[in-house]
Amino acid sequence: MTNDLLYQIALSLVPNIGDVHAKALVSRYGDAESIFRAKRKDLENMEGIGAVRANNIKAFTNFQSSEDEIKFIEQYKINPLFITDKNYPQRLLNCYDSPLMLYYRGNADLNTSRIIAIVGTRNHSDYGKIVCEKLLEDLKHANVLVVSGLAFGIDTIAHKAAIKNNLQTVGVLAHGLDRIYPPPNKTLAKQMAVQGGLLTEFTSNTNPDKQNFPKRNRIVAGMCDGLVVVESGKKGGSLITSELANGYNKDVFAIPGRTNDLKSEGCNYLIKNNKASLVTNATDLLEMMNWHDPKKTAPKKQRELFIEFTPDEKIVMDLLQNQDRIQIDQLYLKSGLSSSSIANALLMLEMQGLIVNLPGKLYALSP
Repeated sequence: MTNDLLYQIALSLVPNIGDVHAKALVSRYGDAESIFRAKRKDLENMEGIGAVRANNIKAFTNFQSSEDEIKFIEQYKINPLFITDKNYPQRLLNCYDSPLMLYYRGNADLNTSRIIAIVGTRNHSDYGKIVCEKLLEDLKHANVLVVSGLAFGIDTIAHKAAIKNNLQTVGVLAHGLDRIYPPPNKTLAKQMAVQGGLLTEFTSNTNPDKQNFPKRNRIVAGMCDGLVVVESGKKGGSLITSELANGYNKDVFAIPGRTNDLKSEGCNYLIKNNKASLVTNATDLLEMMNWHDPKKTAPKKQRELFIEFTPDEKIVMDLLQNQDRIQIDQLYLKSGLSSSSIANALLMLEMQGLIVNLPGKLYALSP
């Protein structure tokens, strides 16, 4: 482990420095060590930091906790993922409150091309269990990574069904990697570490306290392409996660239930209020995400030679020339442009008829 990791972990432990401020600091100073070595006055003058946060950074001395965490990481072969790490889940980078640090134990690619999150109630019905298991059985050839929260109920069913159908599955935890909650899922967690992984933003010795679960939910919502709510009451974590996913511009889907079924009240609410698209099976999901096996396409036509593109439009066009279609998260990542610049470029290119917006937040050159 490098000295960089010591400062990266330490930055995540500084009081009153949340993920948003920490990322702003990294953006300005380049790395965590430079932040700790910066002059107090420079830190104070940075927008959003001010005197209190600058003092907290300069007064921080608890590097022993970072050293202890590094020992834990090395002992249990855990992958620390700082926000600048290439293996950090890149889809999360488009979420304003994405975690500064993640800790990962597993072998699944967190940046694989297809990631589905599945969430639902802890107190599921037989209907919810059957629908969830059937959905994943029918996705077994779609090469998707299945993400959930390792909670009782639909989360556990989704993880188990993914393993049964030879799909990789990642559980996002609301505590450190030195424990598993709920404890009855320890055996399942061991299987997932081999066929997927376990991911958390919390250091070891962190308990599964109530306030950690909404933070866990934002990672589930942010690292996927699409989120499926299988069964949910009108209130609860699944509805919070779906709201987060909508806010992150993710595709949200819900399995409908009977109108008088309290366990499906949340799903029906999402569909009724256009906060989720209705899906009943894997075929619906694959079609809406545009994840069917691509058909052979004719060679691309030469683009108009005399169109004058803005620099942003040219970057987008060059990316689209090199592949049949591209997901918007990948556009953000590969272009290096801001979300507003990308949105404006896509709008102008679409208005000129040069690109098309496909289901699943995909873009492609016009046929």
